Amino acid sequence: MPIRPKQPPVRVAMIGSGAVSDYHHVPGVRIDPRAELVAACDADASLLERRKADWGIDRVSTDYRDIVDDPDVDAVVIATPNFTHREISEAAAKAGKHVMCEKPLALDAAEVRSMYEAARDNGVVHMTAFTYRFAPAMIYLRHLLGSGALGEPRHFRSQRFLDLPETSWGWRQYRDKAGAGDLFDMTIHRIDFAIDLLGPISSVCGAVARFAPRDRLADGTSCPPSEVDDWSSIIGEFASGATGVWEGTTLAKGYHRDGFGHEWAEINGSEGSAVYRLHEPNTILLGKTGSDLAPEPVPLHFLKPASSPRDPNEGPPATVFRYDLIWEFVSAIVEGRDAVPSFLAGLNAQIVADAVLRSHAERRWVDTPTAPA
Repeated sequence: MPIRPKQPPVRVAMIGSGAVSDYHHVPGVRIDPRAELVAACDADASLLERRKADWGIDRVSTDYRDIVDDPDVDAVVIATPNFTHREISEAAAKAGKHVMCEKPLALDAAEVRSMYEAARDNGVVHMTAFTYRFAPAMIYLRHLLGSGALGEPRHFRSQRFLDLPETSWGWRQYRDKAGAGDLFDMTIHRIDFAIDLLGPISSVCGAVARFAPRDRLADGTSCPPSEVDDWSSIIGEFASGATGVWEGTTLAKGYHRDGFGHEWAEINGSEGSAVYRLHEPNTILLGKTGSDLAPEPVPLHFLKPASSPRDPNEGPPATVFRYDLIWEFVSAIVEGRDAVPSFLAGLNAQIVADAVLRSHAERRWVDTPTAPA
């Protein structure tokens, strides 16, 4: 079913009103003149009361069905626990609401496929909140690859190291609620932008591990221990012939960096190398044979999408690029086109993440075929 263009304003509701919505998505709506925040939903009624004041809205509910059935809502942003994504997303799509959903889209690829098909078949815009595709250095890295400036891509390398407390993650540390830990929460982002940069991943060999028991809340109260990984790693082969290596951990002591942690994504090509880093997203490292990697500012026209209302000179660089997710979501709705990255991108990343768990369990390489549209 084709997507019909929508004249602005696009009336957006937040389903899940916690920190991610507050820090990333609501500011994105606020700066986009084509969008209007009209409603919010959360299981926590006291939080909703605060959001009425914080966000300047009157329409709130603890039941997502009130939101997706509301004729005065055009689009929803889903930022709820992983195990709820499928039910909410499919209900929204069937009600004709455009949907952006946080990653991972669901608990496994079969659930994600169902979400994708529901959105596709109901002709709504669907988008996976793969934040880091919008980092200026990542946008520029994509350009360098496409222009041939790095030559033939040979290696992809990703590190995502966080220094998080070893106390409970709440619902995020239980398989039936989260699916997996670091792998689904952090590494799946890096799987996605590797596919975006270098094309499909054809096979992987992976491993996960759990070191922190997380059997205490922050106040010292006991709780059931963690069931999910806090470290993950992947060796991958791309269909192009390139190779990839990924490692993620939440237990890297000393890697705080004002809460942003350490992020390093590197491409080695036949003519040069380039590196994106989260804590300096407006700078890229470049190097060629006979020289060292050296920082260069990202050119001005890569600091944000051309029509984004964001001022790249305002706000912390490692935070404000995230507002462009809403810009892309609203642009796709207004223009009647697919959003990038769509649920299909979320599905292909999930296929790889699922294969990592299978590879570790079975101690073997696992093929990761690209999902058909």
